[in-house]
Amino acid sequence: MKIAGVGPVIAADFSPKRRKFAEMMGADIVLDPAETSPYKRWTEEAAPEGYDPDSMMTMLGLGPQLRPGVIFECVGVPGIIQQMLEGAPKAARIVVVGVCMEKDHIEPIFAINKELNLQFVLGYTPDEFAQSLHHLAEGKIDGEALVTGKVGVEGVEQAFKDLASPDVHAKILVEPWR
Repeated sequence: MKIAGVGPVIAADFSPKRRKFAEMMGADIVLDPAETSPYKRWTEEAAPEGYDPDSMMTMLGLGPQLRPGVIFECVGVPGIIQQMLEGAPKAARIVVVGVCMEKDHIEPIFAINKELNLQFVLGYTPDEFAQSLHHLAEGKIDGEALVTGKVGVEGVEQAFKDLASPDVHAKILVEPWR
């Protein structure tokens, strides 16, 4: 996860197993959102010297400003996007990758007031995929920590069932030759 010009990377998850994965992948700060707000922690980490969120100058966009953050949503449960809109710092980018299969409700006024960028994506673009492969090949990212299981083709159905529990698996690699 240590990529030049990026950071700090703050990983927040209710699952202790997934927090361990984030540590193994090199997240700078790993926390339990039940104990510490990731949005508050980002504000602490991204605030430049002299930043005062209550100052009229700051509110007008003058003077030191908080660095914008990028928030990845990969859970896909109702209410999580609204929670992010409410908690995200000004000018943050929220990338929604999680697939929520139920009806949900958001209040756009939170995003408008904070000038948030809300983006829904299905997967990687070809450039993002290529860049990820290069980072893996060059050793900038160690993906081994995420591979928590390996199966042959006959094990794919069970692998999907196993992946339903975040405390058991992160990624299961399919090796067709097994």
